[in-house]
Amino acid sequence: MDALDGVRALAAIAVLVFHVAIESAAALHDNFFSSLLARGDVAVPIFFALSGLLLYRPYARAALLGERPPSTRVYLVKRALRILPAYWLVVVVAMTLWAGPHLGDVKTWLQLLLLGQTYEIHPWWFGLGPRGLAQMWSLCVEAAFYVLLPLVAAVLTAYARRGGPDLDRRARRLLTGLGVLAASSFAWALLTYFPVYRPYLNTWLPRAWVFFAVGMALAVVSEWARQEKSREKSGEKGADETGEDGPAHRFVRAVGASAGSFLLVAALAYAVAASPLTGTRFSGVDGVWADLSELALYATVAAGLVTPAALLPAGGSPYGRFLGSRVMRFLGRVSYGVFLWQFVALYLWYDFTEQQPWSGNFAGNLVVVGAFTLLLATLTHRYVEEPARRLALLATSSRTGTRMGTRKGTQEETQTATETSSQKQTPMATETETETETETETGTAASPRP
Repeated sequence: MDALDGVRALAAIAVLVFHVAIESAAALHDNFFSSLLARGDVAVPIFFALSGLLLYRPYARAALLGERPPSTRVYLVKRALRILPAYWLVVVVAMTLWAGPHLGDVKTWLQLLLLGQTYEIHPWWFGLGPRGLAQMWSLCVEAAFYVLLPLVAAVLTAYARRGGPDLDRRARRLLTGLGVLAASSFAWALLTYFPVYRPYLNTWLPRAWVFFAVGMALAVVSEWARQEKSREKSGEKGADETGEDGPAHRFVRAVGASAGSFLLVAALAYAVAASPLTGTRFSGVDGVWADLSELALYATVAAGLVTPAALLPAGGSPYGRFLGSRVMRFLGRVSYGVFLWQFVALYLWYDFTEQQPWSGNFAGNLVVVGAFTLLLATLTHRYVEEPARRLALLATSSRTGTRMGTRKGTQEETQTATETSSQKQTPMATETETETETETETGTAASPRP
């Protein structure tokens, strides 16, 4: 899915620019350009939406077809080996460089290594994390999502199957459940401010459900459309099964024909988010209405950028070709390393040049820090991430093979409930597809409201 690698690259670039702009004060001036730079944290919802899309897709397929869901053990092992080795390396480097007095603090090490630092209400560090690790708050959110996804997927599947074996009815019930999940983020925002403001709640998973739900809904629609098309090809459509004239396929065709409109909506939402509607940045509590506006606008930006990349037309599109270019694919592959290393690279450069925070030189610092970050990310991808990925495949290969061998038997539930033999003939994803779908990057760095 090359286009999604390209979206990941765009988000990685945006967040790197955002952090350099903050450190150099380019995002702190009172003008529209600075306001745009100050909203670079919109990359967080984009990454969360990608995770929701790619990781929930196998669960959505299982829910729609009445199959057994992916192995939780295999899924969690792959997630851990995908995320933790490179992250642990950066934690050790950052702590060694800048947290000398706390190197013997066992509690701190456990919190950091297990991605639990955002749950420390009274930390010894200032801001979102120890020096060089502040961006890892979003990785903590991702980790919580990884752990809870099988449970959330099971609840959504149970609700969908209560609607009977009909594909359309199950898909609509899944989307309804995801709508409720998205709405819970706005309820959480209210809880954050009432009865008293508790800023640490901004860095917990419930606030981000709306962003993950955007991607999860796209996963449902893409699988729904795929099954509509498969049923039409099999020639076994029922009264409610309309093949390429079905609602999901019509939506996919509409997206393919109007990618520019989605991008325009995303751009307008981003511009509005940079306005006073979402409050001032980095100056204390903005208020609950500003926070609710930010949630809605950031979710719109994520949907506008990810949707036309996730639902590309058969002939492709200029947007898809740009995202799938060689440069964008490369940046997408190393984007996790860009996320991990950017603050280490930034602070090392500032220490080396003896620059003070908010001292200017945005363009020059961006070039140097960007190049240094990209170098570290490339090395980490080659020597840490790729070996860990191969280890994950090796560790889970026997279990995956067993599950692949039992896929036919998992259709018995739906076949007993209705005569839907077309499901038996529907081509399922290959193991390569499944592995690709579970290799999404983590959420990127940003500073939520102080």
